[in-house]
Amino acid sequence: MKIIVFGATGGVGQALVKQAVEKGFEVTVFVRTPAKLETQSELLHVIQGDAFKPDEVAAAIAGHDVVVSCLGSSQGMKKSNELQTMTKNIVDGMKQHGVKRIIYTASAGIDKEIPGVSGKLVMTMLKNPLIDHRAAVDYIKANGLTYTIARPMGLTNNPLTGEYRESATSVPDKSRSIPRADVAHFILKALSDGKYEHTSIGLAT
Repeated sequence: MKIIVFGATGGVGQALVKQAVEKGFEVTVFVRTPAKLETQSELLHVIQGDAFKPDEVAAAIAGHDVVVSCLGSSQGMKKSNELQTMTKNIVDGMKQHGVKRIIYTASAGIDKEIPGVSGKLVMTMLKNPLIDHRAAVDYIKANGLTYTIARPMGLTNNPLTGEYRESATSVPDKSRSIPRADVAHFILKALSDGKYEHTSIGLAT
């Protein structure tokens, strides 16, 4: 299985690349700044490019079986359409080259699913990035791809545990966070398990 990862120099992306090559996957990363990559491997191929440039994105996707997006916005909490724009370029590139499978790392709250007063506060604070993620996910779903959407709670830099909870309808009960390494673990699991196709999964420890 040949995987291409967008957003590979972020926290989840770095963890994903490390775990993927350790498991023997052939991985391509599409990155703006290759020097930021922490993993080196004979199984790792690096393409330097800009996810805002459709032609570069499409050319990189050619020949791969699966696309994984761990992209984030550079705008923080500000209003932005960066994620929507980059995801559109990815989806259009996939369609151009006949690639059907995508795993997209979004955030808990894109479906307004975090319960309670604290959940409303979190979703209000993250309003702008959640809107951008939601638009990206809607574009993925509208284009007939075989998708898995990961919706992690608050991300931490704690070590990999491999022990976390999943919810296909909301977020795991009484949940607040999950290590980035465990989100990466879930992505790799979803790659090889058909039950995660056409699902959106809330993740937390």
